[in-house]
Amino acid sequence: MERTLSYGFGRKLDMPYEEAVARTREALKEQGFGVISEIDVRQTMKEKRGVDFRPYVILGACNPEMAERALEAEIDLGLLLPCNVVVYQSDGGSVVEAMDPEAVLGLVHNPSLEAIASEVRERLQRALEAI
Repeated sequence: MERTLSYGFGRKLDMPYEEAVARTREALKEQGFGVISEIDVRQTMKEKRGVDFRPYVILGACNPEMAERALEAEIDLGLLLPCNVVVYQSDGGSVVEAMDPEAVLGLVHNPSLEAIASEVRERLQRALEAI
């Protein structure tokens, strides 16, 4: 099932959380993204707040070529990088969602970023479709 947000897009998957995380990592890699950061939200909530939270991870995905082009066009763009991809457990399955780079980079109002944002969006969409 496809999911669309004003700031992202994703899919509901009929697979366990751990498998969804592994397949998301592989799909991102196939599209030229490396996972350069990872936040285990469940673990963080347990350690910092003492509460149980559903399995939920935020993966910071970066395509070095696209990042270089974007930073050359707008040096302060690092404030909006990397592209966040989330995977979380939901109703016996999982959800995987990616930020929409067109929506996020649209905040910058730099026309030279439009083609980059579009290409990154297409790659993220292909990755999510491959899971």
